Order: sequence, then C-alpha cells, then structure tokens
Amino acid sequence: MAFTQESSASVPEGARAAVQVTPNPTTERGQEVTITGHCGGGTGLRAVVSGVDGRPVLEDVEIIESGPERFEARAKLRETVGNGVGPVLVDCGGEAGVTLLVTHVTGNPA
Repeated sequence: MAFTQESSASVPEGARAAVQVTPNPTTERGQEVTITGHCGGGTGLRAVVSGVDGRPVLEDVEIIESGPERFEARAKLRETVGNGVGPVLVDCGGEAGVTLLVTHVTGNPA
C-alpha cells in the first residue's frame, strides 16, 4: 500500500513525512540510492539517517532538494554492509518518516 498525502491525516503529528528509497532492494556495496518523499507538513528535509546500533547503512548523503512538498537526496550503500534490512529515517523539521531498506549483496563486506 502506498502512503499518500491524503492518508497522512490519520498519522500522528511528528510522524507524517513519507520516504522511499530506490532501488530497494540494493544489490551492490557502494551502490547509489535515491531517497525521495514529502514532509507531511514539516518545514523541509534536514537530515537522512540510516542503520541500527550506530552502524549506518548509507554514507555520503547529499540533499539535492529539501522542499516540504517534495524532497530528494542521494547516498551510497556502505562497503561494510551485509545482507539484511535497515531503517532509513528522514527529519523534516517537525515531522519524521521511516522506511526499510533491504540489502542483498554478494561476497564478504570490506
């Protein structure tokens, strides 16, 4: 089910940003991904955070467009990541959003 602006009315304040990562799943370490979405009433994209227990999944995050109606960022999958699922969170200045990024890479991490 796709998350749309219209359905955000039922989501509590503070969690109304919508985020998507493409491609998902990822298949190569170092692969570039694009993070897009909208801020659901927030002021604009301020940060993209990923990973679990202090181990980020993404690196070299660059915010391309930070507007509240549409944002875009690019990042690379870390060389040390393995197979699994990790969260990608966005801070949209008063609203936050999260999605899961699936990593299905081959070989041993660096």
